[in-house]
Amino acid sequence: MSGPDASLTVSVVICVYTEDRWEDILAAVASVRAQSRPARETLLVVDHNEALRERLLKEYKEREDVRVLANAGPRGLSAGRNTGIAASRGEVIAFLDDDAVAERDWLRHFAEGYADPAVIAVGGRTVPIWASGRRPVWFPEEFDWVVGCTYRGLPPGRVRVRNVLGGNASFRREAFDAAGGFATGIGRDGDKRPLGCEETELCIRLSRARPDAVLLIDDRAVIHHRVPEVREHFAYFRARAYAEGLSKALVARSVGADKGLESERRYATRVLPAGVLRGLRDAVLARPGGAGRAGAIVAGVLTAAGGYAVGSVRARRGGASFSVAPVEGGAHG
Repeated sequence: MSGPDASLTVSVVICVYTEDRWEDILAAVASVRAQSRPARETLLVVDHNEALRERLLKEYKEREDVRVLANAGPRGLSAGRNTGIAASRGEVIAFLDDDAVAERDWLRHFAEGYADPAVIAVGGRTVPIWASGRRPVWFPEEFDWVVGCTYRGLPPGRVRVRNVLGGNASFRREAFDAAGGFATGIGRDGDKRPLGCEETELCIRLSRARPDAVLLIDDRAVIHHRVPEVREHFAYFRARAYAEGLSKALVARSVGADKGLESERRYATRVLPAGVLRGLRDAVLARPGGAGRAGAIVAGVLTAAGGYAVGSVRARRGGASFSVAPVEGGAHG
């Protein structure tokens, strides 16, 4: 691939919902404003929290490159992202979690991916910042997706993938013209059950609408994602794995199990068994946490499978659904 197009404009969308993350939000915005390749704008989309919106408006009233918006759709991350897409002016829309900071060349590496006109989405690598200062010894790297981070098993370098990961991702605007926006009713909604998979569903839908489209992950496009103390415990690990199973059932119901689970089959049959063996080997060698990691992998698989089974029954009975709407607006150019 050739170098990035200097004329390519990038909008960054950060969805926010609670004043408890005030310092994190300021740090996220500061990391975007410090990029080696400047963003055209940063859009802060506030999820039905008027006090937070007013506070952010006051904080950034002198900043023309930072815009504060209210989520125009139902409560939740998907509708917030769709609001940001519709209001953005860039040719590419990048997404950054509100509790993460991007490395200085984050957007530069994204832009390099778009030098190929076939590329319609580029994701990056998300590194955990553990609240306790270090990874819990029992927490397997294969399950770092539980805390919204890049997990062991993803191929290194800049590689083609089925889907990017939502907290560190970018899309050409035309992706949303072709496939619509993020589905509501499938992803995160404030502090409710930690569901996910909305970006997986979108990427599969996008690949169906544009079979020639290329989606990439470039592991040089790095963000650092804060993991709060509550998410370092096994109870959250188990709850998130169960919620992932529920979400995957919705995706499989929507796009079919072949597409909806093709990456997961490789992960379950190759990556996870290798992780269990590595943990058991470490246990034999008396290395800290080996048995715990092996046990956590087995527990995570069984819990996710249980969530998938429950979610599949609910989906068949019509008790769980989500909807996709076209993204209206968008100030192009």
